[in-house]
Amino acid sequence: MPGTKKATGTIRHVALLRGVNVNGITIKSAELKALFVELGFGAVRTVLASGNVLFDTDESDAVALRTRIEQALRKRFGYDAWIVLLTQKTMAAMAADYPFERIDDERHPYLVFGSDVAMLDEIVEKAVTVDAKVERLKRGKGVLYWECPRGESTDTPVAKLLAKTRYKSSTTARNLRTVEKLLAD
Repeated sequence: MPGTKKATGTIRHVALLRGVNVNGITIKSAELKALFVELGFGAVRTVLASGNVLFDTDESDAVALRTRIEQALRKRFGYDAWIVLLTQKTMAAMAADYPFERIDDERHPYLVFGSDVAMLDEIVEKAVTVDAKVERLKRGKGVLYWECPRGESTDTPVAKLLAKTRYKSSTTARNLRTVEKLLAD
C-alpha cells in the first residue's frame, strides 16, 4: 500500500477512539485518516469503521500525544473525543496474553483497553460478582480480558458497567478479531 512504509526512528501507534459511529457520532474513515495526516503522522491507516487508527510518529510523550489527538478530534468533528493510545508492540503483547479461548462457538473474546490503571482496577473490583457461567473478566497488564456470550456485548453486567459515563474517558473495548487486524499492519 503506498505511503505505509515505516520511517526510521518512528514507532507504530494505535489510537482507539471511543464511541465512534454510534449514538449519532459519525466519522468517515477517510476524514479520520485525513486528520491524522494533517497532524503530521506517517503511514496513517484506518481499520474498520469503529475508530481504529494506525500511525507512525517519533513523538515520545504519550500523554501529550494523546491530548493533541483528542483536541484535534474535538475541534474537527465536534464531539467529546476520548482515545486510548498504545504502541502496536504493546497491543501485540496484550493480545498474545489473552487468557481465554480465542475461538468459541458460544462466547466472544474482547480486550478492554484503558489509559487509567485505577479505572481498570475499579472495573474489576465492581465486577467481582459476575457469573463466570455467563461472562468472564480477568485483569492483565494495562488491559482487561473479557469474554461474553455472542450477541450480548451490550447486555451483560460487565457491558453495562463498561458503558458507564465514569469510564468513558479512559476505556474502550475491541473484539479480538479487530485487535488482530490492527496487528496485521
